Amino acid sequence: TQGRIKSLQTLDGKTYPGKMFIDATYEGDLIAAAGVATAHGREGIDDYNEPHAGVQTGVLHHSHHFDVLPKRVDPYVVPGDPSSGVIPLVSPDPPGEFGSADDRVQAYCFRTCMTNHPENRVVWKRPEGYDPSTYELMARTFEAGWRNVFNKFDPLPNYKTDTNNHGPVSFDNIGANYDYPEATYERRQEIIKQHERYQRGLLYFIATDPRVPKEVQDKINEWGLSADEFTDNDHWPHQIYVREARRMVGQFVMTENHLRKDLPTPDSVGMGSYGIDSHNTQRYITPEGYVQNEGDLGVSTRGPYKIAMGALLPKRDECENLLSPVCVSATHVAFGSIRMEPVFMILGQSAATIAALANQTERAVQEVPYADLRKRLLDDQQILETPAGVAKSSHPESLDLKSLEGVSVDDTQADRIGGWIQSHASGDFYGSGYHHDGKDADRAKQAIYQTDLPQTGLYEVRLSYPTNANRSKRTRVDIHHSAGVTTHRIDQTQIKSESKADKLLALGRFAFDKSQPAKVVISNEDANGYVVIDLVNWLPLEAE
Repeated sequence: TQGRIKSLQTLDGKTYPGKMFIDATYEGDLIAAAGVATAHGREGIDDYNEPHAGVQTGVLHHSHHFDVLPKRVDPYVVPGDPSSGVIPLVSPDPPGEFGSADDRVQAYCFRTCMTNHPENRVVWKRPEGYDPSTYELMARTFEAGWRNVFNKFDPLPNYKTDTNNHGPVSFDNIGANYDYPEATYERRQEIIKQHERYQRGLLYFIATDPRVPKEVQDKINEWGLSADEFTDNDHWPHQIYVREARRMVGQFVMTENHLRKDLPTPDSVGMGSYGIDSHNTQRYITPEGYVQNEGDLGVSTRGPYKIAMGALLPKRDECENLLSPVCVSATHVAFGSIRMEPVFMILGQSAATIAALANQTERAVQEVPYADLRKRLLDDQQILETPAGVAKSSHPESLDLKSLEGVSVDDTQADRIGGWIQSHASGDFYGSGYHHDGKDADRAKQAIYQTDLPQTGLYEVRLSYPTNANRSKRTRVDIHHSAGVTTHRIDQTQIKSESKADKLLALGRFAFDKSQPAKVVISNEDANGYVVIDLVNWLPLEAE
């Protein structure tokens, strides 16, 4: 009443009165029941001026997309014939305009505990209602060359795993959870059971279907659910992994630009640092008639970032004794990093501290002075900003594009052909990260950097790329200039540069005519390691 929760009643009829309430659920049901504004799905680019907001068709992060395969995958029941209908697990609906908002939710899965210890292994069972045709897409993905089923069998002690989604078709049930955030409890149970059937069926399909490659099938049958885990639930986890459901729209909305320090964050109550990470939200048919996933994000936060007090608080006129440390006030993009469990623990401590201070002084949570909160959090060892000297030594930091003279084209602006994967694992890159070819020598990949130069004349052409021992030592670079094309083979395990600018490899001096676009093409032709692309720079030189 009058903006305050007096009590809540659970489904069994019990009533719990209280002075302060904290909604620490993944779904935000108390926030919504209290009449506080919430959002789910994705904001558009224009809502908060976020570069990675909304529908992200053509943006390929991680390796959870079909462009990592040597061949394309056909979505139709009769390959090449749209009139035959679309196979299961592929949506016939258009994906939406790039950057537009939608109600689609990033995919859920169960994080299963598996083992390859024979004495503790439960063999894969045929689930009730199993139909192998449900997994036609998995069969076609294997036929297109996919083999990396086991990349997220992350090891735990005692020969066990925490198994997660990995690849174009995996344990994420893409598109099956859109109504989960605001569904009834009964409907949510249906969605959860459907996810379990999908995932158990997928495992059984890989283990038994004759279309699965023998080496994959033999290996999956070395694995099974752990017999001593979840013994009261047929060895299956009790909880589905709700990566994202409702998000509160509170006093302050955290965005991509706050996490990346392009905008300041006021009144810090804790910090996050994980990369901005979203799993796919849809699987659609491209204009060329192939299957593709969309929604996967992997964007660097450029080191740790602050989280605002206002992101835990509803607007004052909506509720004054409620806090939300999990379904925080953040956009979909920002929530992709904030959603890590250690961050929820940090924000849980800060939310409880706000509630306690509000209780002591008979105030609304929005009236707690930040100075008082900050003092108590620091006394309790909460970290509210990056300690001096930590960020650069512990986290990859992007180099400043604005510091470069000349004309620069980043990898995000290049025309990338063949399916490049975005990353920010290594340091020393310009912009939001870099791209690599997935060490996929079987598929031709090109990155075409093209720009108009301000004047005709001599330019030094320079490259940036993060070095590593696993890089190709003969990456092909073609420079298109006034006198023709010059081809270099460069060793990307290192940068030996005579260029004055740090972290740039000078490829030589070339004449360019401003009436023709300047062009540099990097490809994985005959590469012998990972090909990485970041920035190409044209530095004008004085006429000699």
